[in-house]
Amino acid sequence: MTRARKPPLPKLVAIVAFPGVQLLDVSGPLDVFAEANARSGLSLYRQCVVSAEVGDIRSSSGVRLVADTRMEDGNLRNIDTLLVAGAPGAAEARLDESVVGWLRKNAGNARRYGSVCAGAFFLAPTGLLDGRRVTTHWAVADAFARRHPEIELDIDAIHIADGPVRTAAGVTAGLDLALSLVEEDHGRELAMAVASQLVMFFKRPGGQLQFSRKGDAAPVGRAALQEVQRWVAAEPAADHSIAKLAERTGLSERHFARLFHHEIGMTPAQWVEEARVNAARRMLEDGHHAPKQVATLCGFANADTLRRAFARRVGVTPAEYRRRHGGQQ
Repeated sequence: MTRARKPPLPKLVAIVAFPGVQLLDVSGPLDVFAEANARSGLSLYRQCVVSAEVGDIRSSSGVRLVADTRMEDGNLRNIDTLLVAGAPGAAEARLDESVVGWLRKNAGNARRYGSVCAGAFFLAPTGLLDGRRVTTHWAVADAFARRHPEIELDIDAIHIADGPVRTAAGVTAGLDLALSLVEEDHGRELAMAVASQLVMFFKRPGGQLQFSRKGDAAPVGRAALQEVQRWVAAEPAADHSIAKLAERTGLSERHFARLFHHEIGMTPAQWVEEARVNAARRMLEDGHHAPKQVATLCGFANADTLRRAFARRVGVTPAEYRRRHGGQQ
């Protein structure tokens, strides 16, 4: 007579939330793990929310969270997975050394650890991300890269696994990350059942750059350069060669190119391509023009040139982008 197989012990998932936390960074992964329990009929995961301070945690939406435990309580044992949730102000936040120490100790002792969205800013000071490949929200990626050059940043990835580190891009990507952890722990079939129940992609098509609005940023630099940027954005199909742009500012081509790169952070040609791709995105979202028409209207030599530039900066082809984000179906 064979003995009944014992169900696996539940894995403890701890999610650290700081004041101002993005609610979905916490609730999204929690729902995925809870659904894995429900779909399997087993207690595969035990979950808790950890806070650094006394009292409720007010989220960025104003909703309050009640943490299961505080860091100083010291009652967490055998954490399997530790995730740090993000917050809109994470890039400017500075953590107490005691909090950094708690994260360093408990994440380092966990089987795996990581962050959701801008939570990477909270985890980076521990040194546990050094030399690792990670991702974070596209809107704060530049700030993260400047502050933490010791960490390899992938701006397009939805979520990344590198050794024990697991990181997710922006907000809803926390669900994608949690789903990947379920698949990692308990297989594809259960993960697909969870995705079906939550009406989400099992594998989301494309990366996060297709959602980026980086190109919509206001013109920067001195007035003459801002005027050039507005002109390019308003007339993407016009001749925007170095000679024409320099002529518009009254500067020599060499001086203009050097000044533009110094103040804007990229070459004029790179900025023009980015502006044209951004204009193409808006047209594709409207859904009134085919990619070939968009190429002409946005200053690209042909549809193939548009496709290469678009894929490089957005991560998907114009046709794919139009299909996913276009208003006309």
